[in-house]
Amino acid sequence: MDWRLIPEERIGGPTAMALDEVAAEAVAEGGPATVRLYRWTPSTVSLGYGNDADIVDWRYCAEHAIDVTRRQTGGGAIYHDGFGDVAYSIVAPASEFPGDVTECYRQLLKPVFEAFEAVGTEVGFADAESGTLWGPLCYLLGLDPAHDLVGPDGRKIAGNAQYRTSEAIVQHGSLTFESDPAAHLGPFVDPPVSTAEFADRVCGLTDITAGTLDRSTFVDRLTDALAGWADAERGSWSDSERERAEELVAEKYGHDRWVRSRTDPTG
Repeated sequence: MDWRLIPEERIGGPTAMALDEVAAEAVAEGGPATVRLYRWTPSTVSLGYGNDADIVDWRYCAEHAIDVTRRQTGGGAIYHDGFGDVAYSIVAPASEFPGDVTECYRQLLKPVFEAFEAVGTEVGFADAESGTLWGPLCYLLGLDPAHDLVGPDGRKIAGNAQYRTSEAIVQHGSLTFESDPAAHLGPFVDPPVSTAEFADRVCGLTDITAGTLDRSTFVDRLTDALAGWADAERGSWSDSERERAEELVAEKYGHDRWVRSRTDPTG
């Protein structure tokens, strides 16, 4: 199986989700599997597939230049900070990985754990489920030992999600470099959770390392870990893939029919 690595790129939320779908289409057509990193630019709210769009404070997002899109994956909504969030995707043939979801997460998260270890941080799977603080938000849902990662004090530091097509598996995740509770809660309508309660549930790498780690170093370690795990060659998107992503942004991931109403105009 051939893999390509696409180093961290600054892209808008709708484009980020469109490129996951493009990479899955490439796999289905016999093209390379993909590992990639991206930086949400501008900061973005991604709704989970089943989220009600009414939880978004649309005026706040417009005033603060925050994009809003909807993921193909389930789970709760996430505010992806342009600096504080480090995002990755792994897109590969579904036949190459276990059908059991938990075991599949275990395999695909190996390079993520390697990256955390490389910067000297103790991160592991949540060892038990926990209570939900506010159901609409991913980071305030109860911890799931299958795919939620926590720091040494048990606070959530990363969320991961998967979806499958008949030929491909897509896993993407948000790793918190720096947590900003007020910024995370701001884009949502009347969250019944204080910033202190959010901070008690969520941490970032800057909390664990007392601010001694810079973002670029962590991104470099994650890039190395993903490339080594997949034995991937550094690559890029083809012109046709970028064109296809632009189509998907216009027709789906940036369109109100999908974002607000969960109606897929391409399906």
